[in-house]
Amino acid sequence: MPEPAILWPLLSLPMLTGVLLSLGAKFWAESGGTAGILADRLRLGGMAIALIAAGTGIAAFRSAMVAAPVLEWRYYGPIEGRLVAIDRSARDRIRLTLDQLRLRDLPQQLTPHRVRLSLIGVDDRDLPALGQRVMMTGHLGPPPGPAAPGSFDFRQHAWFARLGAVGYTRNPVLTMAPPEGGIWRIQRARLDLAAAIRAGIGGQEGAVAAALMTGDRSGIHESTNAVMRASNLYHIISISGLHMSMLAGFVYATLRIATAALQATGLLAALPAHKLAAFCALLASAGYLWLSGGGVATERAFVMVAVMLGAILADRRAISLRTVALAATIILIFSPESLASPGFQMSFAATVALILSYGPWSRLAPHVPALLRPVAMLLISSLVAGLATSPIAAAHFNRMAQYGLLANLLAVPVMGTFVMPAGVVAALLAPLGLADPALWVMGLGTAWMLKVAAFVAGLGGAVTAIAQPQATVIPLMGFGATLCVLCWRPQLLTGRTPALLAGFISGGAMLAAGAMLWLTVQRPLLLIAPQGEAVGLMTGRGRAISKPSGGAFVVKSWLLEDGDTARQADAAQRPAWTGDKRDRHARLPAGWQVWHLTGKGSGERAARKCGPRTILVSTEAIKDLPRTAPCLTLDPKRLRDTGAVAIDFRDSMPVPSTVDQPLEMSP
Repeated sequence: MPEPAILWPLLSLPMLTGVLLSLGAKFWAESGGTAGILADRLRLGGMAIALIAAGTGIAAFRSAMVAAPVLEWRYYGPIEGRLVAIDRSARDRIRLTLDQLRLRDLPQQLTPHRVRLSLIGVDDRDLPALGQRVMMTGHLGPPPGPAAPGSFDFRQHAWFARLGAVGYTRNPVLTMAPPEGGIWRIQRARLDLAAAIRAGIGGQEGAVAAALMTGDRSGIHESTNAVMRASNLYHIISISGLHMSMLAGFVYATLRIATAALQATGLLAALPAHKLAAFCALLASAGYLWLSGGGVATERAFVMVAVMLGAILADRRAISLRTVALAATIILIFSPESLASPGFQMSFAATVALILSYGPWSRLAPHVPALLRPVAMLLISSLVAGLATSPIAAAHFNRMAQYGLLANLLAVPVMGTFVMPAGVVAALLAPLGLADPALWVMGLGTAWMLKVAAFVAGLGGAVTAIAQPQATVIPLMGFGATLCVLCWRPQLLTGRTPALLAGFISGGAMLAAGAMLWLTVQRPLLLIAPQGEAVGLMTGRGRAISKPSGGAFVVKSWLLEDGDTARQADAAQRPAWTGDKRDRHARLPAGWQVWHLTGKGSGERAARKCGPRTILVSTEAIKDLPRTAPCLTLDPKRLRDTGAVAIDFRDSMPVPSTVDQPLEMSP
């Protein structure tokens, strides 16, 4: 994307054109009749043109604002910086994020703004405090690219997080100066509070409770994360709209009831109870935002709740599609990259679905017995939210939790009834040293959620792997669903609104097209890892991996994107590859063959196997081959330019696709 200095002048013309069209249409509309209808459409079209141009400019501006150096090579040596975050990786390793970096022999203009290091074999029980300058000797490298063309690109996430390198250290972390004050005192207090919650409750129950209240997930083991994902309860660990709305709802309901009770006695009769409760709930939500550390998902949840509570203060409907649209607009102005994130898509999909279901539920509710009404409402809301978010989750994470509805029905009421209220009470009583009873109740609630997660995850067929859809599927489904929602009217089928009917039909066609593309997706025949450490060949029994070990993360991503739950060792047993453990060979269509050569001397061995209709993948540089050699070579040097490679066959010839630079078929 061009730099904002170039892009803004290019966008100024369509923006100005759109604004002028919208303003000019107002005067045209005064004539009424057909001209008035056309003018209204012209006004909407002009606004659409201006908003699209403005959105493009905002995205470019945001990308330029977060721009920071990215390490382009492997680095080993001393690393000095300020500790700004502590979390845990998918491999259960503590990770440290540093800024204000100093790297040996690297000028400041080339030094990354932030780096993140995993601690391997290092005692993590006594970590430095946030805001403290630390030093260690470690390995750093550029953020890794996608596991395959079309896979999740961590580099984009790292760019907006200003993360210029990732790596690890096996050496002790040394402190160099006392922790900084200011905002870091607040951050340290938050982590101290998380540690106190973990100590007060104990075990993984305490770790989950600490994550719910403070956003600190460093105490949660990967095994706990795994069962929470398998049961579709992982959203409970991540502070999101569910937590923020539960907290705000509890504070709002409690204060409104208390105020109403006082007004019944003649006190505070002049105060608007609903506005006072909404204002206090807004303050509580802001405090929760601070307490949680202010992650992107939490900020998004706060904006949504703040807009709804603000609507109450402004005497507007708190829950409507306009409120959701306003919240989404605010978020996208400040963080346009979140549009592509699964958290943004799932949270707004669930919110819109719940709002749309409110009307039918309000007509049905009077016919449901009062005692069964809360259960029915929970069942319907969980079903509606699950149906809205499941396709998005399956597209992003390549898996679907089959019993997620059951798990949420059993866990979410406990969270809303016990866990979040007990957390609020514990926060109020903590300064008096009386938080233990509330923490005990909170621990009972999180223990129940973990038991539910373990039970549901242990059911047969709890998780189904889903093949990764084409890149066009989510946009098609998103635009299609939006058109259907905006164009639906009760009188739609009477033929009185042909434009709305056409829009509704177009939306349905987009949804159907997205579903067909997903159902007919064809995975690549041959996949080659970004560093040549693994090769995967699709067979009738699933993807056969060239080696039982090596490139574990990449191979796991391949298999999940294929809709395959097999382990790498099992996938390597599938019939396709022959040869010893260093020189693996497989046959391809149209007489082609592929060799995967690893270990010392793999480059020399690969050169000797060069021949017509041969693809060579080596973990060492392949040398001494002329440019006219008849084989296609993929060694570390070439893969650094292309990234991961996918190869299909068309008309008896390989058709490669790459992550970065295109791959020329002529060697």
